[in-house]
Amino acid sequence: MSHKSQNTAIFTAMIITVNNTGQNQEKEKVFGLKSIRNLADASSVTLLMESPRSVSFLQHQIVTFVFLSMKLLEYGAGWNLDILLQRFAKIFIGCLAAVTSGMIYALYLSAYHERKFWFSNRQELEREVTFQGDSAIYYSYYKDMLKAPSFERGVYELTHNNRTVSLKTINAVQQMSLYPELIASVLYQATGSNEIIEPVYFYIGIVFGLQGVYVTALFVTSWLMSGTWLAGMLTVAWFIINRVDTTRIEYSIPLRENWALPYFACQVAALTGYLKSNLNTYGEVHEVYKIYVFSLFLGYLLQFENSALLVSPLLSLVVALMLAKCLQLNVKKGTFVAKIMKVINFYLVCTLTVTLNIIMKMFVPHKENGHMLKFLEVKFGLNMTKNFTMNWLLCQESLQAPSQDFFLRLTQSSLLPFYILVLIICFLSMIQVIFRRINGKSLKETVTLEDGRIGERPEIIYHVIHTILLGSLAMVIEGLKYLWTPYVCMLAAFGVCSPELWMTLFKWLRLRTVHPVLLALVLSMAVPTIIGLSLWKEFFPRLMTELMELQEFYDPDTVELMTWIKRQAPVAAVFAGSPQLMGTIKLCTGWMVTSLPLYNDDDLLKRNENIYQIYSKRSAEDIYKILTSYKANYLIVEDAICNEVGTMRGCRVKDLLDIANGHVVCEEGDKLTYSKHGRFCHEVKINYSPYVNYFTRVYWNRSYFVYKINTVISFQS
Repeated sequence: MSHKSQNTAIFTAMIITVNNTGQNQEKEKVFGLKSIRNLADASSVTLLMESPRSVSFLQHQIVTFVFLSMKLLEYGAGWNLDILLQRFAKIFIGCLAAVTSGMIYALYLSAYHERKFWFSNRQELEREVTFQGDSAIYYSYYKDMLKAPSFERGVYELTHNNRTVSLKTINAVQQMSLYPELIASVLYQATGSNEIIEPVYFYIGIVFGLQGVYVTALFVTSWLMSGTWLAGMLTVAWFIINRVDTTRIEYSIPLRENWALPYFACQVAALTGYLKSNLNTYGEVHEVYKIYVFSLFLGYLLQFENSALLVSPLLSLVVALMLAKCLQLNVKKGTFVAKIMKVINFYLVCTLTVTLNIIMKMFVPHKENGHMLKFLEVKFGLNMTKNFTMNWLLCQESLQAPSQDFFLRLTQSSLLPFYILVLIICFLSMIQVIFRRINGKSLKETVTLEDGRIGERPEIIYHVIHTILLGSLAMVIEGLKYLWTPYVCMLAAFGVCSPELWMTLFKWLRLRTVHPVLLALVLSMAVPTIIGLSLWKEFFPRLMTELMELQEFYDPDTVELMTWIKRQAPVAAVFAGSPQLMGTIKLCTGWMVTSLPLYNDDDLLKRNENIYQIYSKRSAEDIYKILTSYKANYLIVEDAICNEVGTMRGCRVKDLLDIANGHVVCEEGDKLTYSKHGRFCHEVKINYSPYVNYFTRVYWNRSYFVYKINTVISFQS
């Protein structure tokens, strides 16, 4: 047979086979690969019948390969296309929901802020008064950066700042972590926003936008863990409903946590995705360690060589784990030797961690956190102190243990009960996995839904450990609840939407009446749907009411005081008063002050204690000496502090000063020290000698009394 005849035979065979098999196409789809193999045999037979001896074996294989490729593409195209479309739709809808949730939350914060403060209808000074305490300090440096002739000059003035606190030059960028303000000022000028929007709106807009990113990151984390974006929606709902306990953005916009937590949430989301998809061998764990070490050293450099990061116990632990793995021997799993090696490895990690930390502290210059240790001793009742600063910090609400109202609010929104359920199941499953490993049983490479072993997933182990640690801290210090409660929202939403979690529970219960897989799938959809509907019915009207309700924050006394300072006080004047008020003065007027509401500097803490003596039972001469030692020209006495009626016993400023000065009995065995002087803040208002010799009242209103500190003392009878 000629070459042309051979080609004709091949082509004819292909057509006949395709035509014959095309009639049974629906049948073949049912039988799958088995049908394809049968068709391959049919094609071979047909081909041999056409040219039993002329077609070579190679041509036969080529035809068979081409035919099989065509059929596989025909089968796979439809199946893969459906799968790809489903995945794309799922990812698209989930991403759209995540981004939309973040945008809606950011817009909600903006609308609520406008309703609460009437921000757009106020003058610049009235807007700035809404920034209180340390928030005022942060925003004031943002203003300073915008006023600077260049970015480099602005950074230099902040790192060598001698225009804020009298007789003190501070590195404001280092001491107050002002990188957000630096970045915001650069963006404001580089984007040309100074021609479109006012600086304050740009600043708070960035913070609100970051809160939207925060919510989106929580959404994505819950979605990654559960496999459904329904968990993300439930996370966002719980976060917004419990926002009193998840964020302080409504009360203090420039707080460092409002800048930091969105990035922290993004890191958690990225690590969750990494652990879920890549953590199969120790090599991936090693990569996580490397990323942590790199991030720590980067932070060390950006924080002006902060030695506290190098002497961190966590750094020593990571390095110890890396070293221990390098020294670990390969032994057969499940043997007695393997178990002994695990014990030795654990002991080695603990020993190396302690040793490395001691070595780092010996060779790296650092400042011991003695005040922090003393604070914890006093908080847990291991020690007592009369120190004003220590007792004042202990009286701050953010440093107290969480109140019963906190747990009641989380329970009313159904968050706490579901969180406890999810945490218990995940934790017990994780313990089960640990015992399996101790007994030498290897873990499955891929955990299926039917296995009911949610504790074997690396990302679950990470989040369980993380939430337990954060929760332990939040149970001691209420301020840390803003780090833990969003985590609670994310973990609880993941759990109720995860079929694996329900399947793990059913495996323990040995459910037989209903198919456990089917029931797990049903509950993973039904439970979050019921929760969502109940939350919508109960809390959505409240959110709408808050947006519709017009509130008013107006402090005319503070506005009048700031106006008087800007008009009447000399530019070189130095003001003394409570640290919170000094922050507002720095922002609204730019005048120099004697103290700031910062608690990470020993000198500033001592200044605050000394300035607070104006509310103690000290003589006019003592107060005068204290104020002049800081070159103060004006003293501001706040009526709210002088006549304070505290809700917590012994936590008023004047009570704490009396304890520190020994004017009241602090504990049994102490002697009462009598003070022949009245309380200074009361006595100075009466205008009699010797107070008028040292201080001259120059301004007052219902809340504030301003006294000029006399440079020449005139004694009157």
